[in-house]
Amino acid sequence: MPEPTPPASGPTIHWVGTGLSSGSGLTMLAGRGHPLVLWGRTEEKAAALADRLGVPVAASRALQLPALAAELAPGDVLVSMLPAAWHAELLEICLQTGAHFACSSYTSPQLAALAEQARTAGLVVLTEAGLDPGIDHLLAHQLIAEALAKVGAGPATVSLTSYCGGVPAVANDFRYLFSWAPQGVLTALLSPARYLDGGEVTEVAKPWHAVRPHSVNGEDFEVYPNRDSVPFIEQYGIPSGWEVESFVRGTLRLPGWRQAWQPVFDQLESRGSDCVPELAGELAQRYPMTPTDRDRVVLTVELDVRAEHGATFGAGRVLDLIGDDAEAAMARCVSAPLAIGVCRLLDGALPAGLNRAAETADEAGVWLDMLSEHFAIDIVGV
Repeated sequence: MPEPTPPASGPTIHWVGTGLSSGSGLTMLAGRGHPLVLWGRTEEKAAALADRLGVPVAASRALQLPALAAELAPGDVLVSMLPAAWHAELLEICLQTGAHFACSSYTSPQLAALAEQARTAGLVVLTEAGLDPGIDHLLAHQLIAEALAKVGAGPATVSLTSYCGGVPAVANDFRYLFSWAPQGVLTALLSPARYLDGGEVTEVAKPWHAVRPHSVNGEDFEVYPNRDSVPFIEQYGIPSGWEVESFVRGTLRLPGWRQAWQPVFDQLESRGSDCVPELAGELAQRYPMTPTDRDRVVLTVELDVRAEHGATFGAGRVLDLIGDDAEAAMARCVSAPLAIGVCRLLDGALPAGLNRAAETADEAGVWLDMLSEHFAIDIVGV
């Protein structure tokens, strides 16, 4: 087990949660010279994560919110790897103690409201700084900036698609292995999706009703929309002069996924959320991601802009990474951008208040360079 680090000056980084997505991003933070404290379900789990990654830490702790609040000091950074339902309470603790907050999850209305209080207090709130959301935001900001430079902000039609998925590196009959809680996967499938198609806002109650084929670098996949894509039109800074023909953020799966999952969809259709706990337990036993399996992360963002004056822009970015013996691809792709965001926070590069990953093309370039240099997460253009 790594030896505890001696006390260091400066803010302490509190990494809260030691589950499957806590990966090598921690190694970057450990190299910053700040005290690093890991908070797990138990002290043993926190220590085991430090040992697995070879990360020296100041302390390993069992997570109890009163104990966490007692250790936070002004200027510290709380990094949450817990489920999104915890984040509002954790951010409230940060507001009480003068600590900054970072997570990889989507920004709920409650988090956004608390982030405004943080802005007034001079505290940084970093959200959507993982893989999806996170790296997808970086690529979208870069592509939009490149399109603006080529075609301008005048009248144009635009199409943006952004799909991401964690899949088995070697396909099985089910076309999927569970690298995170099946209950979360099934619950997400029961959430309606909203996106733009043909210039019209489209809603589907069950995302699997909108599965379609999609090619990435000549390889066939299946994709479907998830959540509400529409607010990201404004978040990505698409000019008001551009008419959005299609805009969808969604999930990517291996070809044959919809057919393989039809029995699952039949149960969700007939029983709804009532079947989720039982079905999740069954699927977890039948299709787990074992230590000998390798996962694969595929993220693709594509932008097409056609200006009225005749200029056009069409380009995309692809991240395609397979896990190895040291680390799952998903753990690296979630923890690395989050760690980079924390480093940028500590460098004073992020303003007080709400930050959703990097929100300019220039800052996105900094993050992407760091992903390549420190984590071998490379993006290719298409």
